[in-house]
Amino acid sequence: MKLRNLLIAAAVLAALSGGVWYAQLHPPSSATSGTASSTQKLVEIPEKDVQSIDLKKKDGGAVTLTEQAGKWSISAPAPFPADKDSVTSLVSALNPVTADNVVEEKATDVAKYGLNAPSLTVTVHRNGGKSDEIAFGDDVPAGSLVYARVNSGNKVYAVASSVKTAFDKSVNDLRDKRLLTFDSGKLTRLELTSGKSHVEFGKNNQNEWQILKPQPYRADSFQVEELLRKLGEAKMDLSGTVDDAKKAAAAYTSGSPIASAKVSDSSGTQTLDVRKNKDDYFARSSILAGTYKIAADTGKALEKTVDDFRNKKVFDFGFSDPTKLDIQNGPVSKALVRSGTDWKIAGKVMDPGTVQAFLDKLRDLSATKFVTSGFTTPAATVTVVSNEGKRTEKVEFAKTAEGYVARRENESAQYQLDAKAVNDMLEAGNSIKPAAAPKK
Repeated sequence: MKLRNLLIAAAVLAALSGGVWYAQLHPPSSATSGTASSTQKLVEIPEKDVQSIDLKKKDGGAVTLTEQAGKWSISAPAPFPADKDSVTSLVSALNPVTADNVVEEKATDVAKYGLNAPSLTVTVHRNGGKSDEIAFGDDVPAGSLVYARVNSGNKVYAVASSVKTAFDKSVNDLRDKRLLTFDSGKLTRLELTSGKSHVEFGKNNQNEWQILKPQPYRADSFQVEELLRKLGEAKMDLSGTVDDAKKAAAAYTSGSPIASAKVSDSSGTQTLDVRKNKDDYFARSSILAGTYKIAADTGKALEKTVDDFRNKKVFDFGFSDPTKLDIQNGPVSKALVRSGTDWKIAGKVMDPGTVQAFLDKLRDLSATKFVTSGFTTPAATVTVVSNEGKRTEKVEFAKTAEGYVARRENESAQYQLDAKAVNDMLEAGNSIKPAAAPKK
């Protein structure tokens, strides 16, 4: 029992001694007693006022960020593109920078706070010539705080460690690590060349992706956008050593070529060459030096053929509401026009459920494969007008031994279709009937 009490007394004495030591090292003055627990604003710099930022570390590491025409880049220690999100986060931290409290109003010895040789100095150059400097010193012994001062002033603050962390970035933290830096919203061309095929994509007047080469085909926009997403996600890993970089270069050199992707936007054309070595994929970019290992799913996305990117849907109207429907099934024909929410044939309102069932069947029609021949005499024709009259799709269906082959007007492509899917669609067209008379 006596030993337990002795240990408790020793712990209390140690805590009191620490408090006395801290109080002696940082004695409160009459000038700080009223602000010790109030938030202090060190600087407040809106992003629009920032021209450049210098980050200098005690160990000699330094980074300079420069803004020009609304775009940030790294100008030192070497010119690199900057990561937009990382720089935005850093610049936002300047508006404002606050402290938890004032430690000393007029410090005569900043060395005891580590501010004679700051661990991090942030210098912000504003438009107009003014500059602000924030220096971070040692960590405060108690709590998650760090000492700081502004513009070499004598006032010493205690700021949250997270404030310093927001600015404590290396050049690798701030670099744009993308292997391709295209603007997805301004892309005009995409090319994919592999041992399997050469595919070139472009956009039509409705801003939809189309296959231009090897032949004009309708493209599956989801597949094209997925490829672009994978290309945009290809990034360099800067955490490796020099030996790691040499190994990646050697693996690329001895690897098997997979594909070359070329993207073009308003700023020019960029290329990514990918090779595979065993189960790993390595890439080289036209916009930066070095060889980098990339994710396997990105490498696999480049191994697709032209058919993987073709649109298997027979109709493009999707979930937009058509305005006209023409059905020719052998000797039977129907011409439907939408008026408001009603579908009519020769002015007579049709049952909406039966029309909707037919539209659903049209939307579901999808090729089981693409063929180059097989279309003979059309057994049925369906024409759909949609997009406020701007899109007209006329599709003919011919019977074959395997089911049906469809052909869109003004296109050479042919679509092999399941017999049941087409027969169900035609039956739904035959089942369109007048709406029931309203009950009296």
